[in-house]
Amino acid sequence: MTVNRKKVLIFLLAILMAFPICSCGKKEETKYQYQIYYVNKAGTKVLSTEYGTDTEKEDVQNLLPELIQQLKAITGKPECIPPLAGNYSVVKYELMGEQLNVDFDEKYLGQETVTEVLNRAAIVRTLTQIEGVNTVTFSVLGAPLTDAQGMPIGIMMAESFIDNTDREFSTYEKATLRLYFANEAGDKLKEVTRNVILNNNVSMEKTVMDELIKGPDIEAADMLWPTINSQTQIQTVMVKDGVCYVDLDKAFLVQTGNVTGEVAIYSIVNSMAELNNVNKVQISVDGETDVKFRENLNLSTVFERNLDIVQKEK
Repeated sequence: MTVNRKKVLIFLLAILMAFPICSCGKKEETKYQYQIYYVNKAGTKVLSTEYGTDTEKEDVQNLLPELIQQLKAITGKPECIPPLAGNYSVVKYELMGEQLNVDFDEKYLGQETVTEVLNRAAIVRTLTQIEGVNTVTFSVLGAPLTDAQGMPIGIMMAESFIDNTDREFSTYEKATLRLYFANEAGDKLKEVTRNVILNNNVSMEKTVMDELIKGPDIEAADMLWPTINSQTQIQTVMVKDGVCYVDLDKAFLVQTGNVTGEVAIYSIVNSMAELNNVNKVQISVDGETDVKFRENLNLSTVFERNLDIVQKEK
C-alpha cells in the first residue's frame, strides 16, 4: 500500500468515525430531559424514569399534553405503573397563571386511599417540572378534590410530597393503623383500621397522632366522632423504654363535642398501645404534665391501655 493510499484510508475512517459522534452530540444539545414518575407494581412507592424531548421548556402549550401523555403510556417496565393508566380519565386541564388545574371524571374517586396519594404525587412531580407550572390542583367534575375527612386537598407543589424515587433515600411504606375514635354518645371508644402512607422522615407514633387529629373518615361520620380538637398542634412525640411521650399545645384542652375526658385520653393511649414499642403513654400540654384535663383527670398520670372503655360490637 502506497503512502498516499494509506493517508486516504485513514482520512476516510476518521470521517466515518466523526459522523456518529457529531450526530449524537448535536441531538443531546437539542433534547431536554425530564423525569416521568410512576407507581411501583406493589403500590408502595413512586419510581421515575428519564424522558427526553425536543420540545422546549418554555413551550408549555405543547409540553403539557406531551408529559400528560407520558403519564398514560405503558413503559415496557412491568414494575412501573403509569398514574394515568387507570380506570379514570382526565376530563380537561387548564393553566391559570402558574397554577395548573387537572380535572378528572368521577372514577378517580374509586381509588384506594394509598394508591390515590401515590398517583397524585407522581402526576404533580412530573408536571411541575414544566417551566411556568409551579402549583397543581385536582378536581373531579369541577369540584375540588377532598381527602378522607372531606377537607379540600388544595394547592400542591413538588415539595408537597416526599421524594421517594429509587434515586433517593426517602421511601414510602404502606401500613395499617388501629385507631380509636368516640362513639355517637361520646362515652365509649370504637376501634377502626386505617391504611396510611408512611415515610422514613416521620415516626409511626407521630403518624398515629396525625391521624387521630384528622378524625374519622367522612363516610364514618354518622357512627364515629373525633376525640381531639382538630386545631391541636403536636409539639413532640417520642418513645423511651416503652413509654410514649406526647406533648400537645393548649388546643388539646378544648372539648370536642360531647366526648368525655376519659374517651379523649384513651383514644390516644389505646391507639398508641397498638404499636409494638409502646406500653404506656404520658401526655403533656406545652411541656407541662401538672395539668387538669376536663377537671377530673391529671395528666401527670402515666396511662396504660384501657379496653373497658372500648364499645363491644354486637
